[in-house]
Amino acid sequence: MNRWKKNLLVVALLVTVATCAAQTSPRVPAGTVVERDLVFARAGEQNLVLDLYLPEKRPASLPVVLWIYGGAWRSRNRAQQAPKASWLAGHGYAVAVIDYRLSSEARFPAQINDCKAAVRWLRAHATKFGLDGNRIGAWGESSGGHLATLLGVTGGVADLEGELGHAEQSSRVQAVVDFFGPTDFLQMAAHALPGATLQHDSPDSPESRLVGGAIQENAAKVARANPIVYVTREVPPFFIVHGEQDLSVPLHQSELLFAALQAARRDVTFYKIAGAGHSGPLFTTEPLRAAVLAFFDQQLKSSSPPAVIQPER
Repeated sequence: MNRWKKNLLVVALLVTVATCAAQTSPRVPAGTVVERDLVFARAGEQNLVLDLYLPEKRPASLPVVLWIYGGAWRSRNRAQQAPKASWLAGHGYAVAVIDYRLSSEARFPAQINDCKAAVRWLRAHATKFGLDGNRIGAWGESSGGHLATLLGVTGGVADLEGELGHAEQSSRVQAVVDFFGPTDFLQMAAHALPGATLQHDSPDSPESRLVGGAIQENAAKVARANPIVYVTREVPPFFIVHGEQDLSVPLHQSELLFAALQAARRDVTFYKIAGAGHSGPLFTTEPLRAAVLAFFDQQLKSSSPPAVIQPER
């Protein structure tokens, strides 16, 4: 092969590599830096990783938000979370976008075990990355909202801690934002809207795959995954958002959580969005973003000293 053909081949390869990199690692706005593919735990032969978004100009100690994406516990889309994570980092937060084991890889409680391991890893590495380990919030949508909610209500539940690293650290979080997450799987079918096509009671439903069997035949397993079961007066403040026309996760799921938190006399805000379905542009409006940001600022940036963090085991 002559020299000019070799050079042309090299250029083509470089363009291909650059294109692939752009597809898997979306560009982040100026002023935000990303530490990608940080391994926070190892489950068997599988590395669990996170992307850490940081403001380029930042104070010595940043509050942290753990972002947990949706996907019915069965698909990964970490790279697609760059816009949300970058937006929050631009307002003075470190944002950890985490992967967790999918329902095809491990049954519940592996997923919440992984989320808790990520929180403990962030605390263990707070000094290295300039994080405030006493001020960590969680934000998730859909199945990620379910896991974020579980993080919030199970800070002292040893049964769900798992064995993945940094047992000396706490997995408690200090604030939770839950966007349309499921709670009591057994009630989903009964409250589905007309036109909903997802059969929650089916053995092939996302909820059934998560617990390892048809949910109506596995009530004990479902109860273990139900955040409402764990609500006490010790849980952190919550901010819940749900669309009234959600065909995938009925609004009733968030109504149940809201009622349980109110009954426990906890700090909780509940936004019902008229006309909104499962995700969509009505969840990214400026007023709603401002409300979420105000909630995190109040809970994670206030001048009051954070609670002393103690490990649960």
